Amino acid sequence: MFKVGIECESIEGKNPMFGVGRMTVKLLEGVSRRPELERDYRFILYFKDNVPEFPFLKAPIFEIKRVPVPFFKNRLFPIYYFALLPMRLWFDRPDVMFWPNYMLPIIAFGKSVVMLTEDVYYETHEGQLPFRYRLAYGIFSWWTAKFATRIMAISETSRKNLAKLYHINPDRIVINYLGVDTLPFFAQGFEGRRIKGNYLLFVGQMFPRRHAKETILAFEKLLANYSQILENLRIVNLRLIMVGPDKYPEAMIDPLIKQANDNLGGNAVVHKDYVSDDELNELYANAKALIYVSDREAFGLPPMEALSFGVPPIIADNELSHELFGARPEETKSLFGDYAFYSKSGDVDDITDAIKQALTDTRKIQNIKNSGPEFVKKYNWKSFADRWINIIQKCHEK
Repeated sequence: MFKVGIECESIEGKNPMFGVGRMTVKLLEGVSRRPELERDYRFILYFKDNVPEFPFLKAPIFEIKRVPVPFFKNRLFPIYYFALLPMRLWFDRPDVMFWPNYMLPIIAFGKSVVMLTEDVYYETHEGQLPFRYRLAYGIFSWWTAKFATRIMAISETSRKNLAKLYHINPDRIVINYLGVDTLPFFAQGFEGRRIKGNYLLFVGQMFPRRHAKETILAFEKLLANYSQILENLRIVNLRLIMVGPDKYPEAMIDPLIKQANDNLGGNAVVHKDYVSDDELNELYANAKALIYVSDREAFGLPPMEALSFGVPPIIADNELSHELFGARPEETKSLFGDYAFYSKSGDVDDITDAIKQALTDTRKIQNIKNSGPEFVKKYNWKSFADRWINIIQKCHEK
């Protein structure tokens, strides 16, 4: 029996769930739907305190184990992660251990697959997190780069960046593209409860590198300079709906929105920290475009999620964007280029121009509406789980 350990603390009681937690949930769901694996595999899931009530965790292929920190329930993650869990693994001896949280403990022996993104590097050297977090990222991501059996990147662009930043032999880095939850926008559930009106959408935690500030200013400029063009296209009373917490070093989004609304004479810009999955899907389904101009991502799910509804994404003009959204050779690349609109610099004027194009280039908009949902299907969680199993198997055979 091939024993695979998976570190699962990131899915304990987190709601809403982002990043590593969401990826781990989708991975476990995918594995649970592969009953044929039970003959050869046993997946041992390690939790710190609380095992969530997800139905898929009851699949026979999973073995659940808790590694709590004595006398400190729901606290002291470092003791669990860097000491107690590795010591537990000395006794359990999984054939391969998967660490999705970027960091390989120094005392964790045996074969390992660790997910890593360049965001960890930049948080260590340029981020605004407290020093203790940046110190942990710096030490243990470096240890990952040097000693993990395999490092899992989530795009080819991220693989290249990791190899350069951490001086890793690219042969040690494997690629596993994330999946996208695709709910067709024409599903019956959306009929009869559509969000009314015309709006642009921004989804994601608001860091400086995602240009949320510039997006608000660009929207204000768009309405000031191109209102007649929008009216000719019957795009009236256009709004900007922003979903995600303000993560700027000093909170600025809500004051900036108030100023923009005062200038525009209404409530044209709306901000919510979080929404339910159902509301988010409905927001995607009826948006004119999604704005997600980010200087740096390892993958970036919101633009793909928007595209799954046939909604044009507006993204940064960089290597990752063209890797993910470029058309296949057999498609009409000469006509439409690919499945996104691009902002070259991320400044206010450039984002304004990209929004204008995403609202007025009717041929490309229609192509995205017709072909985008089918294009996104190649990024699915089933394939992600299948590739992950193959990565684990090859790591074991190494």
